[in-house]
Amino acid sequence: MQPIPRKLTTEQKAVLIQVLVAFPNQQVDVSYHPAASDARDYAQDFLTVFKVIGWKVSDGAPSESSNRKYSGLAFVVSERDSLPPSAEALRDALRVFGVEIATIADPAHSTPPGSFLLSVGPHA
Repeated sequence: MQPIPRKLTTEQKAVLIQVLVAFPNQQVDVSYHPAASDARDYAQDFLTVFKVIGWKVSDGAPSESSNRKYSGLAFVVSERDSLPPSAEALRDALRVFGVEIATIADPAHSTPPGSFLLSVGPHA
């Protein structure tokens, strides 16, 4: 049986916008795993929210990632960085909707200080 495709509802997008607008000028990257049939569209939902609030999003579109060690939703930060307050707010807002998101410190991933990568992998 195929899992239900993940997506952000209009209500979820509105709540995320309300919460995240308090963190201007955030830099974020969004990636998705191509093996998950819904990952690109789900990643695009988040990217749309980030663009609406004026966050700096590299490439303007979610990037394809073949990294299989991230499943579900994950924040990826470099090993030296902690999760920025904007990502903590995003995590907390998603929990209200029953959506869990992992935090992964990846020494192979380099992000500018205070930024993060939102990775959309296959269903957890």
